[in-house]
Amino acid sequence: MKTKNPRKARKAVKKGSNNVLRKLVSVHLSPELRKKYSTRSLGLRTGDTVKVLRGKYSKKLGKVERLNLQTQRVYIEGIEVSKADGTKSKVGLMPSNLMITHLDLTDKWRSKIIERKGGKVELKTKEAKK
Repeated sequence: MKTKNPRKARKAVKKGSNNVLRKLVSVHLSPELRKKYSTRSLGLRTGDTVKVLRGKYSKKLGKVERLNLQTQRVYIEGIEVSKADGTKSKVGLMPSNLMITHLDLTDKWRSKIIERKGGKVELKTKEAKK
């Protein structure tokens, strides 16, 4: 975003296209991954394992279940709150409070992004997991 005006910044997030909003949901890598891929941060994707750094759920690990680009919230497996009627609801966390501990590299485009940033990647296929 180019503006410092809060009203315009909020409008840009609300009206932004997916390629703009995707950059706002980028997360720092753990120190081990930083050395391995020689990059500081990457865009978050479903399937990545993250660690919560701040807030009520700090030091908890979990896989990313869902991303909401419009509200810039990340929903993680196992982090939920019980509502007054007894049902469970997922808690949306800000990406700035998270750190990626394990990348999901089954997508070849993700590997290309890392290589473009200067890191080396061995491509993991879905067949290799089986």
